[in-house]
Amino acid sequence: MNRDSFAAGERLVSPAYVRQGCEARRSHEHLIRLLLEKGKCPEDGWDESTLELFLHELAIMDSNNFLGNCGVGEREGRVASALVARRHYRFIHGIGRSGDISAVQPKAAGSSLLNKITNSLVLDIIKLAGVPAVTSCFVVPMATGMSLTLCFLTLRHKRPKAKYIIWPRIDQKSCFKSMITAGFDPVVIENVLEGDELRTDLKAVEAKVQELGPDNILCVHSTTSCFAPRVPDRLEELAVICANSGIPHIVNNAYGVQSSKCMHLIQQGARVGRIDAFVQSLDKNFMVPVGGAIIAGFNDSFIQEISKMYPGRASASPSLDVLITLLSLGSNGYKKLLKERKEMFSYLSSQLKKLSESYNERLLHTPHNPISLAMTLKTRGEHQDKAITQLGSMLFTRQVSGARVVPLGSVQTVSGHTFRGFMSHANNYPCAYLNAASAIGMKTQDVDLFIKRLDKCLKTVRKEQNKESNVSGVDNYDKTEDVDIEEMALKLDNVLFDTYQNSS
Repeated sequence: MNRDSFAAGERLVSPAYVRQGCEARRSHEHLIRLLLEKGKCPEDGWDESTLELFLHELAIMDSNNFLGNCGVGEREGRVASALVARRHYRFIHGIGRSGDISAVQPKAAGSSLLNKITNSLVLDIIKLAGVPAVTSCFVVPMATGMSLTLCFLTLRHKRPKAKYIIWPRIDQKSCFKSMITAGFDPVVIENVLEGDELRTDLKAVEAKVQELGPDNILCVHSTTSCFAPRVPDRLEELAVICANSGIPHIVNNAYGVQSSKCMHLIQQGARVGRIDAFVQSLDKNFMVPVGGAIIAGFNDSFIQEISKMYPGRASASPSLDVLITLLSLGSNGYKKLLKERKEMFSYLSSQLKKLSESYNERLLHTPHNPISLAMTLKTRGEHQDKAITQLGSMLFTRQVSGARVVPLGSVQTVSGHTFRGFMSHANNYPCAYLNAASAIGMKTQDVDLFIKRLDKCLKTVRKEQNKESNVSGVDNYDKTEDVDIEEMALKLDNVLFDTYQNSS
């Protein structure tokens, strides 16, 4: 209500009570005004009543919510289900216009304002997370792979002769397919093994630049966040190569916002060399539903070019989700989550190290990877690969999600290109292993439960291996352990084994 409404209310209720209510509303409005004036994430998170007031105020600025609106076009924000309307806080028109996803939409002033505020808050958080030099960004309603494709398509107009993208290998299908979908030929640069870590082969990158010629190369496509034993690319060195050769540089920073180390690499790469854009996922970094990403960079005009390359209007849902999340957390809340994630990484590392040693295994030494860990998996018996994959199936049936088992010698063809040793980021990594990651939002109880269930699964696998290898027929497994639940789970494992193997 405005001042006139409050004044009218004083005729019905004690003026003292009305003035108290008016002051309470002003406190909400003060927070909203500060947000609009500064365009930065508030330090302390908002309560739900302030958030809902803000969203409702924005929504009634859209034409579909005007009282007496008469729409005679083909897109008037009509929604058949009231449940759908409430789910979206009645933001129906989406964001952008047909020629630019960042443009203001005349029919939807509220949605356009929501879009601008969200991009401003996300830019503030990226700076806070470790890239203070970033100048521009926008939320796009596509996941990381398609957002990378959009970057490559934008570069096509700048480099019409370019055919190739230089790509230090990372075994993640969407990264590879993002280049194929854009119509380019990925030039796969195999990683080099340094200790346990797989690192960027800079000499091979430089050799390919010389062989192909800079004008024929669209960009270098590097990666920060990745599964151990692969570690983030040598971004500073790659950025220098790109700057010296006049080649654009696009960074896949999928879940790197939550890692100060990944963000520092991007900041340093831009400082000493060239990084044109870096792309990160909304769901992995901000704990919102899948479906959005952030494209950010150090040159306003180039980031605007990317936004104009997006055809048509776009869904406002990812922008709405991240706006609500950031206003709920505040910058202090998000910083707290980043701090807790680091602590959980250390805890997960120590617990996984203890468990691995108890089974005569080893936690791989990958100090340059700040998010993912890997533990060796030794097997005995005739069916080693099956035993390792079976472990992954067992974890899955025991509701452990996210852990990956990587056997030796897996071969997979992705968009016509055959990868040997697929999932291990190398043709011939020395050992099979299991991955686990400490991502934002993980709690101590998640680590403890994972270690407990992994311990049980490893015991069961070792039991089966002992049966195979014990030629005297004596089972060395501890019979005193209660294995009724495990035997039931094993039956389920056998049913779901093939499904897990195919999904891997």
